[in-house]
Amino acid sequence: MHDHHDHGGSEFDDMTARVRALETVLVEKGLVDPAAVDEIVETYENRVGPRNGAAVVARAWTDPAFAERLRRDATEAIAAMGFGGRQGEHMVAVFNTPEEHNLVVCTLCSCYPWPVLGLPPAWYKSPDYRARAVREPRAVLAEFGVRLPEETRIRVWDSTAEIRYLVIPERPAGTEGMDEAALAALVTRDSMIGCGQPRAPETA
Repeated sequence: MHDHHDHGGSEFDDMTARVRALETVLVEKGLVDPAAVDEIVETYENRVGPRNGAAVVARAWTDPAFAERLRRDATEAIAAMGFGGRQGEHMVAVFNTPEEHNLVVCTLCSCYPWPVLGLPPAWYKSPDYRARAVREPRAVLAEFGVRLPEETRIRVWDSTAEIRYLVIPERPAGTEGMDEAALAALVTRDSMIGCGQPRAPETA
């Protein structure tokens, strides 16, 4: 489900190059303020995105009281860490265990928790993922490299305009002595959607 293309040495992939060209035209015509564009980019690169979700996961791994707050009211617990806003008003945290693995999809469109995961990847919005994640989640996970024991139940959560989900993956083995910052570096965006796993500590 992941596509990788060679762009003949171009600095940008096709989509990025098109966006840059469109931005240039709009700026030249006076329709877009470059400062406003820079502010939006800075917001999504540095203030909104997967690093926020990774910090939430790392806190949950190290602080049982915070993990319980997440279970009770994820919106409040996440906001207490300073993460909130558009597309994150009604959050639910679901916890992976050896017995149950959680996978998030939006079957109708692409509802996604921007404050903790940033903008959704293209594959999350694709009709293929939206249909197959519900119909054959184990096969979809295998395509992402996640192969679970047959006895592990897979639970699929349908994100909506009212509720968005954050998967709390299992803490990797061998991380007992790591602090929150080091743990957060192990958390991947895909692991917080459920279609990936955290990095092993030796690969971070």
